[in-house]
Amino acid sequence: MCGFSGFLYLKACLVDHHNSCERNCSCESNDMDAMTAVSTLMVSAIEHRGPDGFGNWADEKIGIALGHRRLAILDLSPAGHQPMLSASGQLVIVFNGEIYNHLSLRTELQTLGVALTWRGHSDTETLLAGFEHWGVEQTLLRCVGMFAFALWNGKTKTLTLGRDRFGEKPLYYGWVGQGKDRAFAFGSELKSLKAYPGFNSPVCRQALAQYLRFMYVPAPRSIYEGVYKLEPGCLLTIQGSTPAFPPTEPLRPDSTHGSLTIRRWWSFDKLVVDASAKQVPDEEQALNQLETTLSDAVRLQSLADVPLGAFLSGGVDSSTIVALMQKQANEEGRNPISTFTIGFDEAGFDESPYARAVANHLGTDHHEMRVSAKMAQDVIPSLPVMYDEPFADSSQIPTHLVCKAARQHVTVAISGDAGDELFGGYNRYFWAPRIWNRLGALPKPLRRISGYALSSVPVSVLNALGTPLLGSGNGVVRLGDKLHKLSERLKTVDDLNGLYRSLVSEWRDPASVVRGGDGGFVTEPQSLLDDPFPEHGVNLDPLPMMYKDTITYLPDDILCKVDRAAMACSLETRVPFLDHRVVESAWKLPLNMKIRNGQGKWALRQVLYKYVPRELIERPKAGFAVPIGQWLRGPLRDWAEELLDQKRLESEGYFHVKPIRQAWKEHLSGRRDHTSRLWAILMFQAWLEDNA
Repeated sequence: MCGFSGFLYLKACLVDHHNSCERNCSCESNDMDAMTAVSTLMVSAIEHRGPDGFGNWADEKIGIALGHRRLAILDLSPAGHQPMLSASGQLVIVFNGEIYNHLSLRTELQTLGVALTWRGHSDTETLLAGFEHWGVEQTLLRCVGMFAFALWNGKTKTLTLGRDRFGEKPLYYGWVGQGKDRAFAFGSELKSLKAYPGFNSPVCRQALAQYLRFMYVPAPRSIYEGVYKLEPGCLLTIQGSTPAFPPTEPLRPDSTHGSLTIRRWWSFDKLVVDASAKQVPDEEQALNQLETTLSDAVRLQSLADVPLGAFLSGGVDSSTIVALMQKQANEEGRNPISTFTIGFDEAGFDESPYARAVANHLGTDHHEMRVSAKMAQDVIPSLPVMYDEPFADSSQIPTHLVCKAARQHVTVAISGDAGDELFGGYNRYFWAPRIWNRLGALPKPLRRISGYALSSVPVSVLNALGTPLLGSGNGVVRLGDKLHKLSERLKTVDDLNGLYRSLVSEWRDPASVVRGGDGGFVTEPQSLLDDPFPEHGVNLDPLPMMYKDTITYLPDDILCKVDRAAMACSLETRVPFLDHRVVESAWKLPLNMKIRNGQGKWALRQVLYKYVPRELIERPKAGFAVPIGQWLRGPLRDWAEELLDQKRLESEGYFHVKPIRQAWKEHLSGRRDHTSRLWAILMFQAWLEDNA
């Protein structure tokens, strides 16, 4: 795991001068020094992503520079140093991530007579050899891994930026600086782009509106105008000889703007269509195939030249990954794997006993860190720096704490993320269709009446009703708050897709909260959530929800949260469920092998119960949470009041103040729980204060 940055520009005066002077003129060294200084500045901003090494490379005639910070995982020797040149010297790469099957790719290349002499055993060197022999796209299609990279082809004068299939590793790009020093810049985090001299990009108010809806800024936008996220599974190419001018809107895949092109090298839509056409109806065969594929993913991702462990919450996803890891360790005669969890003092938020029970049963080397409310609250001031742009999933706090705990013992940690999206784990997947089936048949006026009636019942009463209201045997955490949220939607939604969109929205009408640059209302743009569910003949609810979560919530919230929380303490995280072969196996499963009898992850549970007793796992689903709502009424109240001060909000000019102050008043009174809405505003305000 690493971090990189770079920039590309072309000064006409520099080119004219070079065309009329000797190759080794003194101006070249001066330009090289300036470029290297800027590159060093940019990459030093993300030193936390790679404390083990630093490197720069530049071509002053073109005006391109690449910088790299290294967290050494494979090949700890200098042979793994980046930026790395290919054997021919034609290609230069900076790379962040891991190619888990790179050894088999090496064998394939050697069989073809390519790169018979290797400098080391890093996956970056393997990737470069593949790029030279097969080309970029064909090499990536052979890869099993997570990655982002920048590749310079000195022969074609082409810069290529690439990102992995599901967006495990981040990659930002955009136009920064001013005047003749304006450049096309890119990097693993926004910190790098902001370090470019003259960076002055304003806040994108359209992105701010999207942020209030989703609690994160969805791709392809970032919080800054003119700076974007490269979407997962995409390649961006730009000709160094004719740099592109900034577009007025973010580019989507398979589009061109001047010399810049974005295209998909891999399509999740195609996987969904192809896998759904190859469903395995035989349950035993499907379960065996799933376990075999997942076991291979775990085996590949357990390879490292540094200490490695796993997060363990005691839930289905992490327990399954840990069970397979420990099984492989036992079979190979290795020491027990290291597992990590954190426990909270607050009642109702502590899942550490469940993790401990699973660890004891499997025989792992378990580490448990107790976290007080103060320890969690002390993380809050660092969040704006950690996440670079507003990010309001409050589980970012315990996620960082468990990463910190793991980093004291290991350099790599494996997680159970993505199990919910692939195997139907989120509560909304089974109770939202059930509710809509009961209420959707009602005429719209009656639905509205139902919504008003539901919102009139106090949250405490709905929480007490619990599962009888839904006819489910599994319970739903904070049911009352969720049904109050649902009641607001029933007044307006017309179908299940609209209900889903409303359920993943915090501020229902963010455009009415965000002020436009002229003081009016901003227009909220479309997002990837508006992309259609691919037509493949198996359009059963809740598959469209699972699809949309995979292309939006998973990369922009879950994976972003874990990447920043982990890299802030120089920890690499890996996600076996996002091996694309595992994803394909999941989409081959019939829906009733994911959700059965009102419970998600049926197939995954069958794999897990071979190693862990059912009674250690079965319990109502809970998030990885801290009591932010309670803290806002208590120890965080003064901090929040300062950020939400009416005069302050008015002077800053980003929000219409009335709805925010109303939500704050209701929350403090205890009449409503507006934790998520307020946390979104507070995280923007804290970010703005840090970036003013």
